[in-house]
Amino acid sequence: MKLRTHLRSLARQVLPFVACVVLMPGLAHADGDGVASGPTFGGKLLLTGGVSQVEGAAGGGLVPWALIAGYGTGDQIGGDAHGTYLKTEDYSLATYGVAVGVANRLEISMARQTFDTLDVGPKLGLPSGFKFNQDIFGLKVRVIGDAVLDQDTWLPQIAAGVQFKHNEQGDIVQAVGAASNSGTDFYLSATKLFLAQSVLVNATVRMTKANQFGLLGFGGDLSNSYHPEFEGSAAYLLSKSVAVGAEYRTKPNNLSFAREQNAYDAFVAWAPTKYFSLTASYVNLGDIATIRNQHGAYISAQVGF
Repeated sequence: MKLRTHLRSLARQVLPFVACVVLMPGLAHADGDGVASGPTFGGKLLLTGGVSQVEGAAGGGLVPWALIAGYGTGDQIGGDAHGTYLKTEDYSLATYGVAVGVANRLEISMARQTFDTLDVGPKLGLPSGFKFNQDIFGLKVRVIGDAVLDQDTWLPQIAAGVQFKHNEQGDIVQAVGAASNSGTDFYLSATKLFLAQSVLVNATVRMTKANQFGLLGFGGDLSNSYHPEFEGSAAYLLSKSVAVGAEYRTKPNNLSFAREQNAYDAFVAWAPTKYFSLTASYVNLGDIATIRNQHGAYISAQVGF
């Protein structure tokens, strides 16, 4: 059976399991008198679940944070679904996915990316409008700390995560020099929220072989080894429902045919309620597959609890 079939089969098994085993008891649990006391989700502060990162994890647009998806606290669950569209001068990227946070400790996420070459396809030896599709399955575990509760200590919230990625266009990415069309990223994130100052800062270290986040495969003729890459974010809360910030993400350079540059963005996130948020940003991804200076707009909508 093909790898992508395994991944999708796993996805179909994991989410119903989480929904049945965790969500249903939370929706109507009994108190000491045996009376249902209502839902057990949504206890965290607004925007403290982050937004949906381009690979499906909770965080900023480009960078995963140590925060766990959704608004569930230690005895609750949370979750979200998102849709994202990014348009540069010559390419577009559409992403959709879901994430579930269990007891503010474990995050399970799945996302699908479609990278469209639009009119640039023929310049790359591909048909016009050729698309690269990638599936991403992620797990994140909060290791220590609590971004909200640990206000009187220096300790940030720290989480470890893994993102398994599978690119469906294996023959093509290997033809341009990628060593594989599947790969796994490992990352460690530290997030500190300063409530009194309305400031959030995050630092992430990622071990990866991914070329352009995996959209051009993994490893290459220059290197097929894991590289540590730095990712950082900073955000400022203008109000309880609006945050502005910026992110920076370094990337490896594994393919000789196309140099890869670091990415950065500047964003504004608006969450009028815990059930909906909208994020818009300017993003610069640098050169992509020999096409220079790819920058443009990014918008993401998220619904959750």
